[in-house]
Amino acid sequence: MMKNINKAEVLVLKDEVAYQEGQVVSKTLAQNDALSVTLFAFDKDEEISTHESGGDAFVTCLDGVGRITIDGVEHELHEGESIVMPAKHPHAVYGKEQFKMLLVVVF
Repeated sequence: MMKNINKAEVLVLKDEVAYQEGQVVSKTLAQNDALSVTLFAFDKDEEISTHESGGDAFVTCLDGVGRITIDGVEHELHEGESIVMPAKHPHAVYGKEQFKMLLVVVF
């Protein structure tokens, strides 16, 4: 089930999570054994350091510019662009500017 989000109405996803100075803010929309859906807002220069996930992680940039590093290779993500961070590969996310993203992890 979806949570923390209005249903049966048109939404602008980037408006569903707010920037906070010096922080990474997350808002979980769904989580179970097969799927995780989370919105993130990164203040400029904030990051989630290198880690691995047990599932493929699909990222879509909703606002700003982010840097996604996968297996040591940097990728710049702009509004409307997406990338998949493969399961069990080291990856990190950095707010090159303020940056909002939708993360969908499929386990």
